[in-house]
Amino acid sequence: MNIYVLVKRTFDTEEKITVSNGKIAEDGAEFIINPYDEYAIEEAIQVRDAHGGEITVLTIGNEEAEKQLRTALAMGADKAVLIDTEDDLDEMDEHTVAKILAEYLKDKEVDLILAGNVAIDGGSGQVGPRVAELLGINYVTTITNLEIDGTSAKIIRDVEGDSETIETSLPLLVTAQQGLNEPRYPSLPGIMKAKKKPLDELELDDLDLDEDDVEAKTKTIEVFLPAQKAAGRVLEGEIADQVKELVGLLHTEAKVI
Repeated sequence: MNIYVLVKRTFDTEEKITVSNGKIAEDGAEFIINPYDEYAIEEAIQVRDAHGGEITVLTIGNEEAEKQLRTALAMGADKAVLIDTEDDLDEMDEHTVAKILAEYLKDKEVDLILAGNVAIDGGSGQVGPRVAELLGINYVTTITNLEIDGTSAKIIRDVEGDSETIETSLPLLVTAQQGLNEPRYPSLPGIMKAKKKPLDELELDDLDLDEDDVEAKTKTIEVFLPAQKAAGRVLEGEIADQVKELVGLLHTEAKVI
């Protein structure tokens, strides 16, 4: 089985992020594999171990993304591909990324593609479905369980307040939701093996694409941090007095009643 995992290098939102000149300042920032992509990597490993095959992790970015690809290889992926667009594209959006990924994958013998449900830096959840549409294959989003039997797949996916079961066929793209599995940590032997696993680097010129083909369809107008939240207030005294005070605050300060 030929398995591909789409991964993204993202800011670690657990660390402090600063904005300078309308952009997130990369100096001093920590970068990680998008957490939802880790579920995709883990599921790919489990599928390969159960059914055989090979896992290729694929990302777009610059040479700095090699670190995240090596982490995926240390987790258990077999090989990695980096499409370096640093010298070719100043702006990328979901259209750009999906177009490049689909162009790379179009002549590959793909059985299963996994991606994260969303990226924590953008949160659009568009890239996976866009890639599937461009490739003309089935796709199911926000999955929490995946069972493969030959060329058939049985999937449980999140829907608001509930879940649904879907049966479909390969080739297939799925996006991983929290709860699908528990991603493993790279082991020391895995880290050592990852250094010898193949990591191929391509550029936009290596694909049958022109810059006009992947020109971003959207433009970022402004980037800003959320407003700092004011400290909460603890009410004291008798319950009846607290209720009276709360109602007054909701009316005069919060202005919600």
